[in-house]
Amino acid sequence: MDSTTPLSAEQHKQKMQRRKEIQEQRLADRNLEKGLIIVNTGNGKGKTTAALGMVLRSLGHGYKVAIVQFIKGAWEPAEKAVFSLWPDQLEFHAMGEGFTWETQDRDRDIAKAQEAWEKALTFIRNPEFRLVLLDEVNVALKLGYLSAEAVLAGLDEKPADSHVILTGRGAPQALIDRADLVTEMTLIKHPFREQGVKAQPGIEF
Repeated sequence: MDSTTPLSAEQHKQKMQRRKEIQEQRLADRNLEKGLIIVNTGNGKGKTTAALGMVLRSLGHGYKVAIVQFIKGAWEPAEKAVFSLWPDQLEFHAMGEGFTWETQDRDRDIAKAQEAWEKALTFIRNPEFRLVLLDEVNVALKLGYLSAEAVLAGLDEKPADSHVILTGRGAPQALIDRADLVTEMTLIKHPFREQGVKAQPGIEF
């Protein structure tokens, strides 16, 4: 029987039972818990959005969370308004001043990135915060506003059970090597490029 031949009901049941047994064994073999370093990078859309999904999960579990935005910040992001519903669990700091082509001041961009990193370190080191999101920090690394060595040294200071997410395109290889979970968003199509569709509320911001 080739892979395109439909299975009978009994064959399907047997196949799913075998799969269930394999999955249960995999789960039984994996019982470790640890704080993760998570990197969302790549040219595709959705890096921050995926990270914010983890933020919501953590808030739902009652954990304290911190978000530091390294590039965005010249406007009030819509997610900041939503997350204001968790004032006792969430710290949200949009510390950038916009994209580099908007600021046109490299020295000031570097200073703001350094300021954001110092703020981030206070949360990374604090065991009360179960999850810290460093949004667009990879862009600051790519542009040379922060050094990979400094960021890696800071990550070494996090408590063993806390998680740190680093988003943005162009994550350096040293960070990818250090991370526990790395996802690369691949750009296939984008309406801005393909159709001239501008950024829209609820989708981009």
